Amino acid sequence: MKVLSILLFIFLFLTTDNVSAKVDVVSPSASFKTEGNTLDVDNRVSKLSDFFENYKSPLAPFSDEFIYWADYYNLDWRLIPAISGVESTFGKNIPKSSFNAYGWANGNYKFASWEKSIEIVAKTLREKYYNQGANNIDRIAKRYAPPSHTWAWKVKFFMEKIDPTPVEFDL
Repeated sequence: MKVLSILLFIFLFLTTDNVSAKVDVVSPSASFKTEGNTLDVDNRVSKLSDFFENYKSPLAPFSDEFIYWADYYNLDWRLIPAISGVESTFGKNIPKSSFNAYGWANGNYKFASWEKSIEIVAKTLREKYYNQGANNIDRIAKRYAPPSHTWAWKVKFFMEKIDPTPVEFDL
């Protein structure tokens, strides 16, 4: 039995390398196509997309990016979209061609694209906020939007509107 287990492990180890060469990185919010149909394996993407579409947000097509980078950096998937709601009405009120839906640098920062903006904001929230002790919305607010006393409440409001289900994740 032990020999069989070892052989199975070796087989899996050897074949896994071939599979990983074919598959780059699969987003946790990936959709898989099956003969013309798309199987949504993570309903957060469709929830967020529907939410953005209700606000006629230009961010709707990038819902999968929000989920991917939130998962990658272990953030609540609703946080960055909610910040965009507070700062720019979900990307509708931004400086021209800035892709800055987050009030980054008081709205003066220009990102290269929506995808890049989502990635950079997620990375910065993880590295410069969460990892340095600002690991909840009230603490983030003190650094992100001082001296506002309403920012945290507004972010929480939009997070709840996006999805009222509490999210558990490791900080």
